Amino acid sequence: MSTPLDNLFVKTRSENRAALIGFLPAGFPSQSASISILTAMVEGGCDAIEIGFPYSDPVMDGPVIQNASDQSLKQGTGSREVFAIVKEIAPLAPTVVMTYWNPIERYGVTKFLSSMNENGGSGAVTPDLTIEESSQWIDETKKADTNRIFVVAPSTSDERLKKVAEASTGFIYAASLMGVTGTRTSVSSSAQTLVDRIRKVTDKPVAVGLGVSTPEQAHEVAQYADGVIVGSAFIRLIQESKSEQEGIEKVRNLAKALAEGVKRS
Repeated sequence: MSTPLDNLFVKTRSENRAALIGFLPAGFPSQSASISILTAMVEGGCDAIEIGFPYSDPVMDGPVIQNASDQSLKQGTGSREVFAIVKEIAPLAPTVVMTYWNPIERYGVTKFLSSMNENGGSGAVTPDLTIEESSQWIDETKKADTNRIFVVAPSTSDERLKKVAEASTGFIYAASLMGVTGTRTSVSSSAQTLVDRIRKVTDKPVAVGLGVSTPEQAHEVAQYADGVIVGSAFIRLIQESKSEQEGIEKVRNLAKALAEGVKRS
């Protein structure tokens, strides 16, 4: 069985281009607004969506995403709200949830995957779940036919890279640098080196995140990766806008510009 995410990468590879993946924490700046913003991302040109499960103690999120997640948590965003958003967005584009392990464990692994499937989600990115501790997750995602997306970094050893690649489905999330999420003036040169290393051990899709914020950067990453992940740049637009509608329009326009950058030969 193939998920919508699997089918997306078959499609983009046949078109000889990368996929643009937009990220937003669930419930930011409100439940209804987050649905409108994610819809605008898809309308602007995002091929897939990554919905963040707000968490109080993140290890990968930079200040922009942390602030957005904190705002969402204060408004009571939890698993019910996350899956409600997945249900709204999944019909528009392949949708995954980015979540730390604790929320999955508290919700219940089997129940989490059941809710994912019931609401049309393709899988989950689990940045703090190590291969050594993932046997239950691997077994349960196999049963549920749900993508499990692991994260690798420039510091990941070749031996470990092979193990992560073997365990990952959907795509492999390549963190472009050591550190947390956030916009950067340039994409780290270590990103391409990491993708090249991954290519030596697998032909599975690789998507690069952490730092991409401009069409030029998106175009650069699209030359060597199967996916380009953008989050902080979208969130910053919302945070700096004077009204919800202004933010939504800015998000739609940025998505359009990023999509053009990704697809430019």
